[in-house]
Amino acid sequence: MDDVEEGVGRPAVQLQYTTKRAASSPWGLRKATLLLAYQSFGVVYGDLCISPVYVYKNTFSGKLRLHEEDEEILGVLSLVFWSLTLIPLLKYIILVLGADDDGEGGTFALYSLMCRRSRMGLLMNSINDGCLSVYSQEEEPREEELKSSLAIKSFIERHYSLRVLLLLFVLMGTSMVIGDGVFTPTMSVLSAVSGLRIKFPELHESKKLFIIHIAHNDLLLLGADASQYFPDYTVLLACFILVVLFALQHYGTHRVGFLFAPILLAWLGCIGGIGIYNIFRWNPSVVRALSPYYIYNFFRKAGKDGWSSLGGIVLCITGAEAMFADLGHFSKLSLRLGFTIVVYPCLVLAYMGEAAYLSKHREDLQSSFYKALPDRVFWPVLIIATLATVVGSQAIISATFSIISQSRALGCFPRIKIVHTSSHVHGQIYIPEVNWALMFLCLAVTVGFRDTEMIGNAYGLAVILVMFATTCLMFLVITVVWSRSVALAALFTAGFGSVELTYLSACLAKVPHGGWLPLLLSLGTLLAMSTWHYGTKRKREHEAQSKVRLDRFLGLSAGMGLVRVPGVGFVYAASAAAGGVPPVFAHFVTNFPAFHRVLVFVSLQTLAVPRVPPGERFLVGRVGAPAHRMFRCVVRYGYKEGRRDHFNFENQLLMKVVEFLQLQDAAAAAKAGGCVSGSGELSVIPAHVDAGSAPPSCSEIDAGRRVRFEEPSGAAAGSEEEVKTLLEELESGVSYMIGHTCVQAHESSPAVKKFAINVVYGFLRRNSRRPAVELGIPNTSLIEVGMTYKI
Repeated sequence: MDDVEEGVGRPAVQLQYTTKRAASSPWGLRKATLLLAYQSFGVVYGDLCISPVYVYKNTFSGKLRLHEEDEEILGVLSLVFWSLTLIPLLKYIILVLGADDDGEGGTFALYSLMCRRSRMGLLMNSINDGCLSVYSQEEEPREEELKSSLAIKSFIERHYSLRVLLLLFVLMGTSMVIGDGVFTPTMSVLSAVSGLRIKFPELHESKKLFIIHIAHNDLLLLGADASQYFPDYTVLLACFILVVLFALQHYGTHRVGFLFAPILLAWLGCIGGIGIYNIFRWNPSVVRALSPYYIYNFFRKAGKDGWSSLGGIVLCITGAEAMFADLGHFSKLSLRLGFTIVVYPCLVLAYMGEAAYLSKHREDLQSSFYKALPDRVFWPVLIIATLATVVGSQAIISATFSIISQSRALGCFPRIKIVHTSSHVHGQIYIPEVNWALMFLCLAVTVGFRDTEMIGNAYGLAVILVMFATTCLMFLVITVVWSRSVALAALFTAGFGSVELTYLSACLAKVPHGGWLPLLLSLGTLLAMSTWHYGTKRKREHEAQSKVRLDRFLGLSAGMGLVRVPGVGFVYAASAAAGGVPPVFAHFVTNFPAFHRVLVFVSLQTLAVPRVPPGERFLVGRVGAPAHRMFRCVVRYGYKEGRRDHFNFENQLLMKVVEFLQLQDAAAAAKAGGCVSGSGELSVIPAHVDAGSAPPSCSEIDAGRRVRFEEPSGAAAGSEEEVKTLLEELESGVSYMIGHTCVQAHESSPAVKKFAINVVYGFLRRNSRRPAVELGIPNTSLIEVGMTYKI
């Protein structure tokens, strides 16, 4: 099977915070919430808090200039203040955080909500194969669901093209977040080290050297004009910090997690305190900028130049989207407390203080942040700023790892290695291929652009596109998921969308000046994700249509003189469909008429939910009559869950088959509903079954040893015989069968489809990890069956 989900790596145990459980006392709840709020400073707000270093510089880097009056300064400050108030505070902290998916946030969380409340989704496996009780209860149709909501839902469900556009829109927002992971470290680190130019301006000036170069016995004299070929030292220092930053990623953020929060708090304390100092020393009247009148006055006087400066002002809200994406690691209350009490006031004070300084020192426009620092605190603030950029960069890098992991789980990203760096917190992961790709791109952007102005143009465009995508998806969430009126959803979309579109128009005007890079990166990522999803989906459909009916398979087997060899065989397939066998297995038997006496067809699925309850993870059923000793098992995961290690996973499967046999006999004896023998229906196997004596748990299994089940005393005679047979075959050995398929477009397919499948999808498959490596299957027990699918 080519598209099997990941099943290798260290066990990822989801950390359940006490705030998400029932608190035993109000004080315990408050204490846990405050602890989460403290930890959030080291993960969520780094990108947002480092923005004061470069916002004013990028805003005034164009044609906008300061005059003797303070209208431009007050107008820019008013725009910054209201942008912080409307987007991060009102939109994300107050409203969007409420659109969580069982405590998870981000673009995929919004899409997951819509998938479960409607049939608009194309991305995920459905939950119909034994619905999950925890989600089916909360998603029952509401009686008060408005006609307008039903109309919107049914309209999109009827038109397949709209569902495709919705998926592409979600993938576009995801690809922009990945692009954000390239520009955040570059912009933050380069802006922080640029403060050295204040004390050492010669670091930025290239040496005008005369170099004699010998080439092909000719002397080439390079004079002063060749100084452009030598980079300045601040760029080299920024590259060094970036290399160190990405080299440390494999250690995991859990090792320095508690160190990040004090750094951000120290940084916020510095910029807030210095802001208060500059306000009272230079110009206390800048508080007038809190009035939106100065925004109107700014555009009235600055005109087109004022509109162009929005590409720099938008940088003050970069990182706001990370608050929603990182919701799964914290709680809504902790994020709201941290932002409203600490982050928001400190940022407002920092921007007001810098504006007060600029009103009296217009000549320091391009380095106003560091010039506004008192001499006594310059070096400590510079050091803290550099450390804060590392924290801010770490946050977006971790978010990039997380969103790529989600895309991988949902079948929209090629198979890659995902390492869980913590056995307690699932969200702390490391992806080597993505890490080094990000480092290479960051270094290329740093050396290629060198200046924060062009990087800021690209950075702002990537951020505002992600925000606008969230606003549009919220329209569907408000109408379809929350069942609110279209007027309320339109008010939300028009209010925030108009602001974001204004910023977007200014950023698009700077596409020739660096803004083309995020568009190019996101277009390439979108092409790869959509092609991988399309190819994987078509391969699954072909495999489902090519399944061999069980009666036909058994008839062919009888004619071929099929031999049943001792042992247990696990056959991994994209779908364990009822009433048939996967084409990979049928192809194998046709060429080699022998298979194991006990067969288990295994299908790993990722559902449109963050997590699947452990008691509802396994669906077990029979294939054919009991004498065939053939079973099928669907193992369901949420898009936020990791996979278990291979040995425990194998033992869990066998344990669930034994529990299924016990439950089946008990259900038949009680004439209750269950999985009917030979019907192919699936039964949910709970996490623990008390049938006289329960099988041992996976924690009781030593590493490298197979599980030995004690024969259950309370089972019926038929179950006893089947369990005994299963244990005997288990001692004979276990083998694993996986399909190694080659997907090609049909000869009659259009040229676009041939290019997508044969070229793009084929390239991604050849350069992704093998399915057997994903599952951690030992080569000594592996059987790979080669097939070619014409789709």
